[in-house]
Amino acid sequence: MIQLKSKENVTKNKVLLVVLDGVGSIDRGKEQGNAVNAAKLPVLNSLWKGEPTIQILAHGKAVGMPSDEDMGNSEVGHNVLGCGRIYDQGAKLVANSIDDRSLFEGEIWKKLISNSILNNSTLHFLGLFSDGNVHAHIDHLKKMIEIAGSEGIRKIRIHILLDGRDVPEKSALEYLEPFESFLDNLKNNGMDIAIASGGGRMTITMDRYEADWSMVERGWKTHVLGEGKKFPSAKSAIESFRKEDPQVIDQYLPAFVIEKSGKPIGTIEDKDSVIFFNFRGDRAIEISRAFTEEDFQYFDRIRFPKTEFAGMMQYDGDLLVPPQYLVTPPAIQRTMSEYLVNHKIPQYAISETQKFGHVTYFWNGNKSGYFDKELETYVEIKSDVIPFDQKPEMKAKEITDELIQAINEDKHDFYRVNYANGDMVGHTGNMPATIKAMEVLDECIGRLKDKCAEKGIVLLITADHGNADEMYQLDNNGSPVLDSKGNVSPKTSHTLNPVNFCLVDSKKRYGLDVNLNLIGKGSEKAEQPGLANIAGIVLDLLGFEPPEDYHPSLLIRKS
Repeated sequence: MIQLKSKENVTKNKVLLVVLDGVGSIDRGKEQGNAVNAAKLPVLNSLWKGEPTIQILAHGKAVGMPSDEDMGNSEVGHNVLGCGRIYDQGAKLVANSIDDRSLFEGEIWKKLISNSILNNSTLHFLGLFSDGNVHAHIDHLKKMIEIAGSEGIRKIRIHILLDGRDVPEKSALEYLEPFESFLDNLKNNGMDIAIASGGGRMTITMDRYEADWSMVERGWKTHVLGEGKKFPSAKSAIESFRKEDPQVIDQYLPAFVIEKSGKPIGTIEDKDSVIFFNFRGDRAIEISRAFTEEDFQYFDRIRFPKTEFAGMMQYDGDLLVPPQYLVTPPAIQRTMSEYLVNHKIPQYAISETQKFGHVTYFWNGNKSGYFDKELETYVEIKSDVIPFDQKPEMKAKEITDELIQAINEDKHDFYRVNYANGDMVGHTGNMPATIKAMEVLDECIGRLKDKCAEKGIVLLITADHGNADEMYQLDNNGSPVLDSKGNVSPKTSHTLNPVNFCLVDSKKRYGLDVNLNLIGKGSEKAEQPGLANIAGIVLDLLGFEPPEDYHPSLLIRKS
């Protein structure tokens, strides 16, 4: 058992880490579309201005993504927060496995290809249809199709989940039209290939944390059973839905099924092979369970085809969901929670359903369950199943009530909490609602600040990535992009902006050192502070030396 080294002759503190999900940081003066700066935040603005605060990286290479043009997300952000190091993450792992062909040389890929060839059955691809590189990438899909064709697959059906969340909100046709040309070339070479079904990612299939199984049921009926509104092509479906409701954005488009001669062209049948090509786990687990569990009970599948199903990755390594997968996820060992459990440090984690897995599963290195249930308390506040801009406060107040009660009980040394509002409301593209969400968060932080001062707890406030900081699509000059009617085009995706990291110690004992000579230590080099430094700071405050391969603490002791 690897142990931490205790610091000698230092104060051992209790620590509360607050993650304001999706709350990035842009300098004052850049107000257009910035719900963080536009909101009235007397508490947060006072802390960011008056307490030790630095901007840290939460995207790109700083969280294991392929390049600094790649947005961060909650999953990789919480992986890094929880382990103090940087691991190659989903997008990069998949890209590498395609480039070195290990994906195609793997046992599961060969099994699915052989299954379809031997049974003269269909190979299906299902997943998010964009290049957002947060859940999936269209280039991965295209390469797998090309390789499958070269290995003898003659019939392929594709089930597309429209994005408009990690990419511009009405960009579906920008991906669809070139892709249809790509398919036409394959058809000309004798392949029977077509898009068979689809719909918006927040309408069908991609639910997470069991918040709304009806989404998965609608996806099942669409992709597997071929039930739903039928169209001759995906393009005609998208255009028809937009004509019916000009305000609808891609992520909320209804489900559709492609037909020929009155029949769906791509139902999923016994002996077919199915690849769910999303690499990110949270919104892939439930549909994977529907395809693989014999005793599935969350909705009536009507028909349960016996397929060879594989995920791009294994989305839950402890629950083995799905059993078959193409690319091995990062094996994250020696997380901060595991170290603290080994030292008998009691920990408390809380969030609402939408982000509960982030302060538990992702925080603990993609591991379900507890390291030691006697030392860890996990609290989930059930999320409402409604559009988040209809109730932008979400469950922030309830979370704060529960957390303050836990602090009063004084049973834990390290507390962590995720507030989902900045991300989940930010994803709706609704600027006024996101401003309201930020103002609710400010009230909650005020309550936590006072409680931490009362109890002598060091309060750390940060975020896992940006979102609410850019609610409008901006041009190269920083001006909002307008649609054909002169309206501002909302931005629903994450951002490339840094996030604030703020240290609040009522006794004024600590500061933060951003000396770049410190940043290059650890398992991965970095030129600026990032999320990977926070685990070291937490351990430092708790009285431990961070492990040598963790990114270093930036804590300065003033007294």
